[in-house]
Amino acid sequence: MTMSALGEPCVLLKLGEIVLKGKNRELFERRLIGNIRDALKSVGVQVDVRRRHGVIAIFLPKGATAEQAESVAQRVADVPGLVWIHRAWRVAKDPDTVLKAGLELAGESEVAKRGGTFAVRSRRRDKRFPLSSNELDRLVGGAINDEYKLPVDLSKPDLTVFIEVDRDEVFVFTDGIPGQGGLPVGSSGRALVLMSGGIDSPVAAYRMMRRGLHVDFLHFSGIPFTTSESIYKAYALVKKLDRFQGKSRLWVVPFGKAQQSIRNSGQDRLAVIAQRRLMLKTAEEVAHRIHASALITGDALGQVSSQTLANITAQDNAVDLPILRPLVGWDKTEIMAEARRIGTLEISELPDEDCCSLLAPRRAETRAKIEDLKQIEKRLDAEELCVQLADSIQEYTICAGPP
Repeated sequence: MTMSALGEPCVLLKLGEIVLKGKNRELFERRLIGNIRDALKSVGVQVDVRRRHGVIAIFLPKGATAEQAESVAQRVADVPGLVWIHRAWRVAKDPDTVLKAGLELAGESEVAKRGGTFAVRSRRRDKRFPLSSNELDRLVGGAINDEYKLPVDLSKPDLTVFIEVDRDEVFVFTDGIPGQGGLPVGSSGRALVLMSGGIDSPVAAYRMMRRGLHVDFLHFSGIPFTTSESIYKAYALVKKLDRFQGKSRLWVVPFGKAQQSIRNSGQDRLAVIAQRRLMLKTAEEVAHRIHASALITGDALGQVSSQTLANITAQDNAVDLPILRPLVGWDKTEIMAEARRIGTLEISELPDEDCCSLLAPRRAETRAKIEDLKQIEKRLDAEELCVQLADSIQEYTICAGPP
């Protein structure tokens, strides 16, 4: 691949729903660019991130390799707010140079070597360019057809050569990496995730990151009646998720003694819901301290006894902060598929002593009454207890590096 024809490698980023934000679009784009720059600090390549009309371009230093561009592309593919990441070549705004670059790029493809169909898709953002999009398509497409004898297929081509004429240069590329979509993390505020070691809560956290929330994580450990295994597991999950937002924080509550008090209250069938309410009350106290505006759980309607509609209503009654449940309409198969895609499933399936194992009644209540739960909380002095639990939390710093 000659540098004279293909110029310099770069990365072109396509935006999703941000383009629909009207007068607020600039705020979202500024947040997204900040997130991109933060994410690329771990790559070790000095980059220049520039906003263009409808796209963001990442320029690498002079002499950068295609491998470095690939590393940049793979890293920003985890940044919510982007729908496509293209490893592109930056060439001069000259029809002859664009023609040579398109020919060369097509010639390096497997389709040119093994056979198949192709198409050329041009977009002219700078209308001062002497050729229209259709004229560019015909010019480059005709040359590729003559050179490599490939048939044109405009419906489902095996190879597509993209040409985008911008303000100062032309971008030429053939493929892309799907992005995370959604909104830039931080554009919707901050929330606190009740993070178990299971499959659901990490997926719930990810889904809310995609909606623009920066999330912190609160894990309830059964210590002193369980080992630290669940903490290690929660840490591993948060580290895996951190690549989507950065600067994640994990808070751990030693919850074993509080669970023991609930078990000793004598309300066996209500114990699980009483525990969930106390967790939410504690989470609300922590959320106020770290300035989070909502709580997030991995509840899915009807999945277990604590997630019936009546029991979810009883849990909502425990706190004033909104409780976000992004998985409420998902089934377990869908949740597991998403966990596998984002890389948390393997960690979630590791064995550990979860704090919930300390409260496992033979038969749990599926229609808990709020007044009965309040009576338990009155005996426990739940309002004071949740403050004590919040006072006892320990913060675990998420170390930067590969998840």
